[in-house]
Amino acid sequence: MSLPARSYFNLALCILLWASIPVASKTILEELDNLQMLFWSTVFSVLALAALVVGQGKISTLKSYGLPGILSLGWLGFLGAFLYYILLYGAFARTSAAEGFILAYTWPIMVSVLAVPLLGERLTVARILAVATSFFGVVVIVTRGRFVELSVTSLPGNLMALCGAFVFALFSIQGKRVGYDLTVAAFVYFVAALFCSGVAMAFVGFTTLPPLHIWGWILYNGLLVNGISYLFWFKALQHADTFVVSNLLYLTPALSLLFVRLFLDEPTHLSALLGLLLIVAGILLQSWQKILGPALGKDPLD
Repeated sequence: MSLPARSYFNLALCILLWASIPVASKTILEELDNLQMLFWSTVFSVLALAALVVGQGKISTLKSYGLPGILSLGWLGFLGAFLYYILLYGAFARTSAAEGFILAYTWPIMVSVLAVPLLGERLTVARILAVATSFFGVVVIVTRGRFVELSVTSLPGNLMALCGAFVFALFSIQGKRVGYDLTVAAFVYFVAALFCSGVAMAFVGFTTLPPLHIWGWILYNGLLVNGISYLFWFKALQHADTFVVSNLLYLTPALSLLFVRLFLDEPTHLSALLGLLLIVAGILLQSWQKILGPALGKDPLD
């Protein structure tokens, strides 16, 4: 198998695992709250990533970053591995799996918006149209298409999903500024998440262990979905076209709708499908700049 083929194979595994997030989350959240779920899942995530760091001989790399570097990565871990998952799991506890996951996948558009003030990127016409298209998709999902009635369903859960998308976008923007080893960085991210969730657990007084029948799901979520999937993601980026890989990743929420229907037996509303199409259309409209821009010598629609 060629190196690019291996990269796309790893991407496929990553998409399969991440598309199962709503199923695993909803199942665990029947017994635990979002904080408990994050803590116990992160225990296994840290163990999995620690094994990768040791297995790849990167302990010396971790030590070379020193306290300032580790604290910088720890802040990113607070955003992307603690706060983001607290909001995402909280959204799943309050809204449907399909709606929560699709809304959480608006983060690429939020990256586009935040890149203007934080990275100094230009606000082009194409970017404005992309944001408007995806925003309309969000409105369709949140209102389930009932614009005239202004009927909003599961507002707390939907807002938590959108806040989670904002946090992950901020995490992505700030993460672009660091040049640390990806595996080591992911390990520190989840160590920070374990510390934060552990402190929060001690503060609220959760002392009981999860029921035996959901330990398998916790292990799956922590070890594979939040742990080993990072290895697949990093390997996918190694020898494949980053632009293609990034856009194929948007198959994840579409595949998650199938998983939700099969394993959770939740109805998939037409508004969720339409909203997903609009969100992806907005993301692809923004991405189209990267295709036409070099050929035209400028941003299209600028």
